Amino acid sequence: MDMLDETVGLLGELIAFPTVSTDSNLALIAWASDRLGALGAQVRISTDETGQKANLFATFGPEGDGGIVLSGHTDVVPAEGQDWTTDAFAMAEHDGLLYGRGTCDMKGFIAAVLCMAPRYAALNLRRPVHIALTYDEETGCLGAQALVKELEREGIRPAIAIIGEPTSMRMIEGHKGCYEYVTEFSGLEGHGSAPDRGVNAVGYAVRYAARLMELADELKTRAPAASRYDPPWTTVNLGQIAGGEARNIIAGHCRLEWEMRPVQSSDANLVRDTIDGYARDVLEPEMRTVHPAAGIWRQTIAEVAGLEPVGDNEAIRIVSELTGANTVDVVPFGTEAGLFQALGMTCVVCGPGSIDQAHKPDEYVSREQLSACLQMLAGLEKQLAA
Repeated sequence: MDMLDETVGLLGELIAFPTVSTDSNLALIAWASDRLGALGAQVRISTDETGQKANLFATFGPEGDGGIVLSGHTDVVPAEGQDWTTDAFAMAEHDGLLYGRGTCDMKGFIAAVLCMAPRYAALNLRRPVHIALTYDEETGCLGAQALVKELEREGIRPAIAIIGEPTSMRMIEGHKGCYEYVTEFSGLEGHGSAPDRGVNAVGYAVRYAARLMELADELKTRAPAASRYDPPWTTVNLGQIAGGEARNIIAGHCRLEWEMRPVQSSDANLVRDTIDGYARDVLEPEMRTVHPAAGIWRQTIAEVAGLEPVGDNEAIRIVSELTGANTVDVVPFGTEAGLFQALGMTCVVCGPGSIDQAHKPDEYVSREQLSACLQMLAGLEKQLAA
């Protein structure tokens, strides 16, 4: 079996683990740990506070600084409610395209890395190669946040991180940050015929959401002149709003989920300070004139820094040599790369598949893209071998 066929087989096994972010990834982590441990890797597994999610950090080669991290997240977005023509968790192949939830985002890269692992294990390595598999990237990069803290605590200092998100094997040197929030509104229920006697949490949530949309328009005027992003400004998105019991009941509770993708930290500060001030100084005083216990609470789910382009980037130099690419780009979507960069690594985002396929029904990655990824990873052997 050639390496491409082996990678396709591994991808099928990975897809069969339904690692939706709301569910556990422990079975996948145990499976990967067994494979890598059998090759002689030093495997570290760390779980979250629930014990149902885990990161894996496996190392081949000598101890010490300067290693190369190959990183992928194990969680996927839900397939439920989407119009799939195949079973989302049983990989299917048609005309060189491999269909299944997570094929491009981002189990294709993980499969290619696991296929290469025996070759890395057989090398006389002059620098460590690390394989990082994380949880809950799709819900705020929670696993990677925990992982970088653990690496810092244990004094593990890799030099380079290659994050295999789907970029069609283009080199990405920068992306926006991803800040995610939930705002809760607590009011006072009552009969819909007497709205002034209650505090309508849905109504206040709508006003809060409208203020966020005003800020979204304002942010368009703050785009840096040299911004390379599309769109070039910081964006705000309202993801979900839910509240109330029935149309004739004053809503006593509402929940708003929202995010922003800042291109600069000053934009993030503007949005947070403005919306918090609006809630504190305008909305809450009105709510509490009727019901003193009413209020608004913003919870931070995650504030993941963007990946900042840097002038001297060893990760870019290496991947450029391996792929033959001589251009770099930036993207608006977020990854875990900024977290690794904050730990002192140079980073590049480069992986098989297109982001245009991610999160959609009939998600796929092509054999051609997996082959290009394998070629890049095979070229790493020269960087790793003594």
